[in-house]
Amino acid sequence: MLPYLGDKYGNPSSIYGIGREARAALDEARDTVARILGAEAGEIVFTGSGTEADNAAIKGVAFANRDRGDHIITSAIEHHAVLDSAKRLEKRGFRVTYVPVDSYGMVDPADVEAAITDKTILISIMHANNEVGTIEPIEEIARIAKEHGVYFHTDAVQTAGHIPIDVNRLGVDLLSLSAHKFYGPKGVGALYVRRGVRMERYLDGGGQERNRRAGTENVAGIVGLAKALELAVSEMNDEAGRVSQLRDRLIRGVMDRITHVRLNGHPTRRLPGNASFCFEFIEGESLLLNLDMLGVCGSSGSACTSGSLEPSHVLLAMGIPHEVAHGSLRLTLGRYNTEEDVDYVLEHLPGIVAKLRAMSPFGAEAGPGEASCAKCEGTPEPLMKRR
Repeated sequence: MLPYLGDKYGNPSSIYGIGREARAALDEARDTVARILGAEAGEIVFTGSGTEADNAAIKGVAFANRDRGDHIITSAIEHHAVLDSAKRLEKRGFRVTYVPVDSYGMVDPADVEAAITDKTILISIMHANNEVGTIEPIEEIARIAKEHGVYFHTDAVQTAGHIPIDVNRLGVDLLSLSAHKFYGPKGVGALYVRRGVRMERYLDGGGQERNRRAGTENVAGIVGLAKALELAVSEMNDEAGRVSQLRDRLIRGVMDRITHVRLNGHPTRRLPGNASFCFEFIEGESLLLNLDMLGVCGSSGSACTSGSLEPSHVLLAMGIPHEVAHGSLRLTLGRYNTEEDVDYVLEHLPGIVAKLRAMSPFGAEAGPGEASCAKCEGTPEPLMKRR
């Protein structure tokens, strides 16, 4: 990225020398992302974030196809970038069906098909959930969408660079991703738009991104996105296996050492680094603060809404009681985590939980046998990290 933050600072829409240098870098990055996704270069639109990519896909398809219909289908556990876009469209006269999920956070393709009407123009189901890590049956839903002539979008922000993605194998028409989820820079994303999809542009202004997204491109960020994705995919098989082992070690350790705890999400169809739990009789916020004082970074629900006092909409949609959902903890493992990090958490977490339950008016319900840690007694998108 560094040359494009310094000497090669040109505007890629300009015809002078440094502009042509920037254009060449932009084209190379687009080719790289397209190759990795199994797409054509002209089908890649660079955006300012995964959120913008979701907004552009959902609103762009909705408004461009209003003459065909006004009905959209999504799930109850989508990221707020999708859910809030859908709610905004409802205020503009569109109708939205929010299909339910099971106790693992899994969408049933039959529910999606049952929701389709002759006015359905778009289905948007995430590739994997950002909170509980459940990987959805995207290929099957995409086949259903195609059979009914409905566009299909998937939010792949959590999966790009971590599990295989091929837009043709998945069968999607639109796909969103974000650079910082695979160790690229923050503030840059991309949207795959299959050739022939009718979509209005989300931002008005110049004719950048083949008139799909106005605004001077963030060349340095886009170069960083492409390189980070290339690196992540080149290491994906080995890294996914290593991180999955750490995840399973963490999950087993938590379940063995602490009572009245629930693993959230599907036990096997889940992201390699995702470990999400609900601890009864305590508040997730207190748990996060205690972990932070020990140098462990976690989240309670989505990192984007970690300041909210409301329990996760994902956990509630999975049927988890309101009071239990308040005690959620998500720990995400990545390329810099080790067995020592996992063991550090397992050494301290039981004692923190025991201490918080002892302070809770409901803690007595946990009963005897709660695991504890003498070293912790009296010690006050979410990367699990030791500082």
